[in-house]
Amino acid sequence: MSADPVDGVRRIAVLRCNAIGDYLMATPALAALRAAYPAAEVTLLGAPWHAEFLGRRPGPVDRVWVLPDVPGLAGQPGDVPPAAELPGFLAVARAERFDVAVQLHGGGGRSNPLVAELGARCAVGLRAADAPPLDRTVPYRYYQPEAARYLEVVGLLGAAGPAEYPELAVTADERRVAVGLLRPGRGPWVAVHAGATDPRRRWAAARFARVVEQLCRDGASVVLTGASGDAATSREIQDLAGVPVLDLTGRTGLGVLAAVLQRCAVMISNDTGPLHLARAVGTATVGLYWCGNAINAAPATRTRHRPLLSWTVHCPECGVDCTPAGHPHRAGEGCGHRPSFLGQIPVVEVLDEARDLLAPHFR
Repeated sequence: MSADPVDGVRRIAVLRCNAIGDYLMATPALAALRAAYPAAEVTLLGAPWHAEFLGRRPGPVDRVWVLPDVPGLAGQPGDVPPAAELPGFLAVARAERFDVAVQLHGGGGRSNPLVAELGARCAVGLRAADAPPLDRTVPYRYYQPEAARYLEVVGLLGAAGPAEYPELAVTADERRVAVGLLRPGRGPWVAVHAGATDPRRRWAAARFARVVEQLCRDGASVVLTGASGDAATSREIQDLAGVPVLDLTGRTGLGVLAAVLQRCAVMISNDTGPLHLARAVGTATVGLYWCGNAINAAPATRTRHRPLLSWTVHCPECGVDCTPAGHPHRAGEGCGHRPSFLGQIPVVEVLDEARDLLAPHFR
């Protein structure tokens, strides 16, 4: 398994076609690639949102190619072009004559053949036990900090760097909108995000409400964030908290949300994309994690980031062990229930960490 740089690299393709949190966890690796190959053009094979969001801001990606639907490729957003366009996409990619292709999209069962079809001089990436090989690979194991995972992959090309997220650029227009939304309040702004795609990663709305109530009584100003599908949860939090809050649920695009979070002193959130976005714009965070997800996604430092873990490993509804993922010799595949796995995290822990991070802003 070589870790030597590749000579004469002018074009690099990187496969990472999923959601905002997934992208941000790969940005340390992308920044390391940029540093190791400063003259190379980095093309992200991504989704429509990547093209819209990254196309107008500086960063480690020079351009985005929207990847058509690849049957069997996990995590692709639903709005990508149809699979019928994939052969033409690959023909254009081969004509581009990429020097290096980097697979940062899972264990490689479907992603490795896709990357190999790009025709690059050197293809590197992750490889699970049953996945096809590439020229250089890192063993894929389910539980590994994601930022470190992708740094290990680009290390095969002689690239290295810190696992901290590089700062995400926010545009002047986005900042202007955020200033209009988050006008000076009584105290520092705290963002609260109660949504998550997987119900198992959602802390109870009633607990968020108690946190919101107490922080407002401390003198903080609270803004609720979320997608339009989180509106009912945000309304429930407001009703239960009984204090004035600003509700931006479903009212901001990704760029304006980044600017809003940048104006906040702290974000309190389930383990979901906006929590990673807050980290990327320099905002302190209190993240609520199931213990398994924390291994992969929680920050490693504690000065500005305070992950709180729930150690629940058996389904609260049926008692089945839900930890066998990634362990092929352990019996079972979890269960089909989707209750919250975060019930072990008490309100007082969230308040303690939030207040500690907010203390300098009240002086």
